[in-house]
Amino acid sequence: MGAMSKPADGAMSLAEMKEFASFPAATQRYIRRSLDVGLDRRDAMECWSRDVVEAASIRAQIRIYSRLDHVRGTVPDDSGLDAIEPFLAPLVTMTAFDLGQDRLSGFGAYRFLYERLIGGQVRPWLPGAFCAAAALPHLHPEKRRMFLQSISEAAATAPGWSNREPCFFPQWVEKVEHRLAN
Repeated sequence: MGAMSKPADGAMSLAEMKEFASFPAATQRYIRRSLDVGLDRRDAMECWSRDVVEAASIRAQIRIYSRLDHVRGTVPDDSGLDAIEPFLAPLVTMTAFDLGQDRLSGFGAYRFLYERLIGGQVRPWLPGAFCAAAALPHLHPEKRRMFLQSISEAAATAPGWSNREPCFFPQWVEKVEHRLAN
């Protein structure tokens, strides 16, 4: 018998699709673009660049996201302090870049993106990385306030996290003209 999708996988995919649909359009676009860059799914410059400013942003994102392989390989499996620095420093740097792009609407969108970029095992580390990056001085004080207020107490103080891998990975969808049959 071949591998079959379990009903729970379908329910999780649907929940993840609903969560993605709840984000503003600019956030959805940025998440799809970031997944193309971080997962090397397609030529992000060709697909997403609309002008020279966006092209420069994508080039910078490619450079920053070059740390992803290292981060994926160093996710600590416990809270041992000796394993945190090589992992957390590049994670906070990437997070600071993404928050500085002014496209992520808060912790929920950040968590959605980074669970897909790195994997489910990163969940326990996301609140700390997000708060560290959101508190950095490169963000306007109002932006810092908005980001820090976007993380719920439950997310910041969770006693445990699932390591379930995400099911839904949003992608660019080409627009298709609908023509009526004559």
